[in-house]
Amino acid sequence: MPIPTEYQKQTRKTAKENAFTQLQQWIIDGTLQPGEKLNDVELAEALGVSRTPIRESLQLLEVQGFVKMYPGKATQVTEVDKESINDLLPPLAVLQALSAELAIPTLNESTIEELEETNHRFAKAVQAEDYFSALKIDEEFHQIIVDHAANRYIHSIVASLQPHVRRLFFHNSIIMTEKSIDEHKDIIRFLTEGNKEKVAAVMRENWLRAIDEFNSMKTE
Repeated sequence: MPIPTEYQKQTRKTAKENAFTQLQQWIIDGTLQPGEKLNDVELAEALGVSRTPIRESLQLLEVQGFVKMYPGKATQVTEVDKESINDLLPPLAVLQALSAELAIPTLNESTIEELEETNHRFAKAVQAEDYFSALKIDEEFHQIIVDHAANRYIHSIVASLQPHVRRLFFHNSIIMTEKSIDEHKDIIRFLTEGNKEKVAAVMRENWLRAIDEFNSMKTE
């Protein structure tokens, strides 16, 4: 099991939080491949922690669906089901649309400027075909809106689903396109205007369009 020796260590977190974050990232980006067997001793040595936070992290990752634990046998990284995009994005689209509606009363000029600046960085990344950076910036854009919705249940559910979006991206189920740049602009405009119906509609389209693009790729 090849494990990177050079990686950016997280700070100001517990050993379990650090281990969980790093293992999740390695599974998402494919460093730990689908179907790969995980050895808690090797992982503990690589991350410089004891086996306990590794085991606790693997248990959390199993709850998230990133690993499957077979007691007394092995722990394996789960396979990537590209078709799961059809189940993953619709609830996210609904939650993101609702977040946009709820965020309207809390937005101010500073937040609108932050959204515009974030979308500008997103546009530069897409146009430069730096799609990994675009993915991260796109997540920043939507997180600003989710944060302003100020609903802890939405925040929690979105946080649990977003890692699966990242994993599908790394396995080429989700692509970043210039169409999203314009949709972000429309989202900002309708947020500024306080138009709940239109901002919710554009937000849903922004998320659901990826399903159509995925299905189009399959038929090409």
